[in-house]
Formats: sequence, structure tokens, C-alpha cells
Amino acid sequence: MGNRGMEDLIPLVNRLQDAFSAIGQNADLDLPQIAVVGGQSAGKSSVLENFVGRDFLPRGSGIVTRRPLVLQLVNATTEYAEFLHCKGKKFTDFEEVRLEIEAETDRVTGTNKGISPVPINLRVYSPHVLNLTLVDLPGMTKVPVGDQPPDIEFQIRDMLMQFVTKENCLILAVSPANSDLANSDALKVAKEVDPQGQRTIGVITKLDLMDEGTDARDVLENKLLPLRRGYIGVVNRSQKDIDGKKDITAALAAERKFFLSHPSYRHLADRMGTPYLQKVLNQVASISFFFIFFFSFFIYFEMEFCWSAMVRSRLTATSASWIQAILLPRPPK
Repeated sequence: MGNRGMEDLIPLVNRLQDAFSAIGQNADLDLPQIAVVGGQSAGKSSVLENFVGRDFLPRGSGIVTRRPLVLQLVNATTEYAEFLHCKGKKFTDFEEVRLEIEAETDRVTGTNKGISPVPINLRVYSPHVLNLTLVDLPGMTKVPVGDQPPDIEFQIRDMLMQFVTKENCLILAVSPANSDLANSDALKVAKEVDPQGQRTIGVITKLDLMDEGTDARDVLENKLLPLRRGYIGVVNRSQKDIDGKKDITAALAAERKFFLSHPSYRHLADRMGTPYLQKVLNQVASISFFFIFFFSFFIYFEMEFCWSAMVRSRLTATSASWIQAILLPRPPK
């Protein structure tokens, strides 16, 4: 089965996620998914908007993402969005998508910064995206505001853990380059649940905002706090760019120019940037879904033919070795 065939499994998993969300069982569903984790102002929203090529996520101070957002990107010839809770309605204006996310968040959590683990399911069809499903989780915080309880830090942590502790969950750990990486909330959580770093991809934002004379070369070369899957650097729009309505296409061109021209990063340019990150996630997700498909047949045949424990053990061991060989990249040289 080629990569195109494996990609075709992604819509099937999307429908399963929708079905389980509709009956309130999303958090317990152990399907392959990519959880986007990071502290407040780490740049998570900008990374996701760059994937879509549109401004569509709520912005502001404090905790902006207050419910998990299951974002399903579907490559298609036309561009529009659909919400699971608004069946039959197509959104072609992405400002309306933003307003709907805010309204649906407030409907469950209230208007004064409350949080809820009940997800919002959003599907975006566009010729500019690769097939991909991500779960945007609330940014980690330590100080409650508004109606948030004193233990808001632990509530958010518990919500994150419902997703990132699952073995089929790939962790996209977003950390800003202009902060001490050793104190990264995202990497701390990832290290706790994935100590070998086998299902964590580090994303380093705000490389363009580092102090003069400093860089993140050792991080991006995977020498400092190494992860099995390594780190990918991105450059998002600044708040000034966002306020000035800078086009995301222009921002992506500026990102490419940044990596090609920066003396510390130009040798890594082909493995940096938003398009490369999206491609990597698409490939990993496609292969993961293929193995879910494979194991579904495995379970079927086990039930149909009552394979012995020895046969099951050998097949499982063989399958595990395939997954290790295919899903996990070679250690960086």
C-alpha cells in the first residue's frame, strides 16, 4: 500500500473520531492522533493557522484555547469548514469559523475563562492542506484568571494527560526559542509520558525573536535535550504582522527566506519550516493509520481462526519490529 493508500485511511479515522465525540467518548478513544502541547504564548495557534493558511483561531490574553479542538484537515478542491455540532452548515468565511469556536467554547465553559475537556470538532477542506488530524489542547498555565479555579494548573494538566498518555498519540511539543528550553512546559510533559522521546516531535517557535548573538542551533541539531524524532524550527507571524493582516502565504515565504539566509540555520533549511513540519506529520499519521488498519485485520483473523497464543505472540513481535523500523527515524548523525 503506497502513501496515497495510507492517506486514504485518515478520513476513516476522522469519521470514527466524530462518531465517538458525538457520544462523549472521545477522550477514551485510542486512535492515532497528534496532540499539540505548549505553554501560553508558545505559538501553537500560529503553527496551526500556518497549516491551514487562514486566520481562524481565537486570540487574546490568558488561556484562549479552553476546550480541546480536534482539527481535521482534508485535502480537497474547494475550501470550506464544517463543525460536528453544526451538521450540514458549511463555513466559507474563516472569520465566522473563529466566532463559532468562541461561541461554542462559551456555551460549555461560560464567558469568563472557564475550561472543559469536551472537544470541539472542526474539519477544514482545502487544496492547500495535507490530510492531517491534530488536537489543539489548552496552553499550560499556573495563575488562575476570571472564573478559573485555584487548581487550574492541575485541571489543564489532567486534561492533557487524557490525550498524551495514550501510546497511539504523537506529541507535538511546541516551545519558544526565546525562553529556556530546560523549563519548557511542553517538553516536561512529553518527557514524563514519553521518556525515550519516541513519539515526541519538538517544534521550536520564535527563532526570529532570540537575543542578538544567540541561536538555537544545538537544539535544532538535536544535540541539546535530544528527541528520537528531533526538532523542527518554524517562524510564525509576529503580533504586528497579525494586527496588520499579513498574508500567511507571504509569512511562509518570509519563513523560508529566514532559514535560507540565517548563518546558524541555512545548513538545516531543507528540514525546517512549516511546510516540512506538515509533511512529516502527514507521513507519520498515514503510516500510523495503516498499522491500525493492519491490526484490525489481525484481530479479525484471530477471532475467526482462533490462533494459538504462540502464533499471536510471533505476529505481534514481528509487527512491533516493523513499526520500530518504519515509524522511528534513524538517530541524527
